[in-house]
Amino acid sequence: MTIDLTITLVLLAAAMLGFTVNKPRSDVIALLLMLLFPLTGVLTLSQSLAGFSEPAVLLIALLFVIGEALVRTGVVYRLGDYLVKHAGNSENRLLVLLMLAVATLSAVMSSTGVVAIFIPVVLSIAAKLKLSPAPLLMPLAFSALIGGMLTLVATPPNMVVNAELQRAGEAGFSFFAFAPIGLIVLILGIGYMLLAKRFLSPAVGQNTGQDSISLSGLAEQYRLTSREFRLQVQPHSPLVNQPLNTLGLRSEYGINVVAVERPARLRSLLLVANSQTVIQAGDVLLVDLAAASASVLEASAILGLSPQPLHHSYYSLHAHQLGLVEVALPPDSALAGKSIQQIGFRSRYRLNIVGIKRKGEALLNVLPDEVLQQQDTLLLAGSWSEIRRLQQHRRDLLLLSLPAESNEATPAADRAPYAIGSVLLMIALMVSGIVPTVLAALITALVLGACRCIDLNNAYKAVHWPSLLLIVGMLPFAQALQQTGGIDLAVSGVLQLAGNQAPLLMLACVFIITMLFSLVISNTATAVLMAPVALSLASALNASPYPFAMMVALGASTAFMTPIASPVNLLVMGPGQYRFIDFLKIGSPFTLLVLMVSLILVPLFFPL
Repeated sequence: MTIDLTITLVLLAAAMLGFTVNKPRSDVIALLLMLLFPLTGVLTLSQSLAGFSEPAVLLIALLFVIGEALVRTGVVYRLGDYLVKHAGNSENRLLVLLMLAVATLSAVMSSTGVVAIFIPVVLSIAAKLKLSPAPLLMPLAFSALIGGMLTLVATPPNMVVNAELQRAGEAGFSFFAFAPIGLIVLILGIGYMLLAKRFLSPAVGQNTGQDSISLSGLAEQYRLTSREFRLQVQPHSPLVNQPLNTLGLRSEYGINVVAVERPARLRSLLLVANSQTVIQAGDVLLVDLAAASASVLEASAILGLSPQPLHHSYYSLHAHQLGLVEVALPPDSALAGKSIQQIGFRSRYRLNIVGIKRKGEALLNVLPDEVLQQQDTLLLAGSWSEIRRLQQHRRDLLLLSLPAESNEATPAADRAPYAIGSVLLMIALMVSGIVPTVLAALITALVLGACRCIDLNNAYKAVHWPSLLLIVGMLPFAQALQQTGGIDLAVSGVLQLAGNQAPLLMLACVFIITMLFSLVISNTATAVLMAPVALSLASALNASPYPFAMMVALGASTAFMTPIASPVNLLVMGPGQYRFIDFLKIGSPFTLLVLMVSLILVPLFFPL
């Protein structure tokens, strides 16, 4: 063992210890490694910094931007809306739809981001269906990890392994090379979780970790739930082509129009109502009965409106665009002593008063002639952008708090078709091979910017720089291990352990070692270390490098056994009130199942 190899192994051990205890942060460890390799003479400065020129690094950064565009345009939240609409009251149907949706999204964007978005969706649905979220949140995390097995760009380890193949002079994996195996794992995962969820017992005294009140909580406090209706405008309705401020719906019929669902090509638009909103035939009006005594059926017959089903509160269904906020009237507010109609609240603030609390009690009737009193608390409905503008009116309205769903606001919701089209373009370019994968992602990011699905400031904010630095800092390890003979030493050790006449056993060893490493350190760092070892092992056996590379990628995504094995597991641990043993109990059998499936399918699709 040479001095350089000894230094490299010491640095590797120190890095793994740092990753395990998370001190210092992983990106700081990466920066230290880039500093120590040239200082110790193991690598040159250019070799230590070579990771910055890796196409895979730029590709991962671009995918963060593309994922953020899908969030800002509301594409992700519409999938959540779909779950709410089609799950009904069936927990099993909800679990299946949830796992399919999350795995699909995780195939083209960060699995951590997908899980972070869907946790409040699951908590909200579970509350509506009066279910514990515990049997749903672990399947959410598992499906996000399985999504990493579906496409080339689904997770950084896939791209790291592919880059190592290309460095070795191979063609690399195609965009959907992972899909045949990943889809079978996903189907098995759904079946497994349908059986295993019964062992995830509901937690007692569960704390979801959401301290701020939700939209549904506000609606209940102000007694809105019994006053919400959906009314479709018929072609013969006298409301057609009329602006809201000329109709007097609130004063004459007790109907307060909060928003309008307008049919459009391939989708439905949500228009938050203001005084200038013009009603069209076919619109579905989301209305709040300003007076509890108002008869929606009588008014509908007169106004040419047809009642439509409303399975859940429309505030929850449209939380990404339609918001609620609680505000107070400070003692010196100029609004006190005036009626809602005198203030012209909708015209002045572009928001609706849908609830009033007086002396701590919610009023049943909120009529236009209601006079506001000092220290009243108002519940306002409208777009999130207008709600945030209330900060400009602090003298008359004091914003108390924003509900948890305010984080789901989609400022570019009207650009959703462009975002979907851009992602389909990226997939088409990657599958066809017309341009390299990284160029396909760059073209997609530029198209998203040109279509105003995302701006430059938010694009830069979307990139998770610690993840990129981790990859850049770990890539020199592969070079150092190769130069110092560390990879040859690792290959010879595996050969002695398993014997060179058992390629299937070798594949199993590669999978198990990768999986075990990924339980204690980043799966990206594990892929960087294991990919060159796997390819050298294939070369020593005179076998194809593809099955060995695929085993590294699959093993790096099989982080089901502990909560610290993946960020997605950590995200669901608190809201699901899971213990360490829960992941071990549910994750261990599934890890064994994925290993068995991989040993059968990988040689089938990628012959040795």
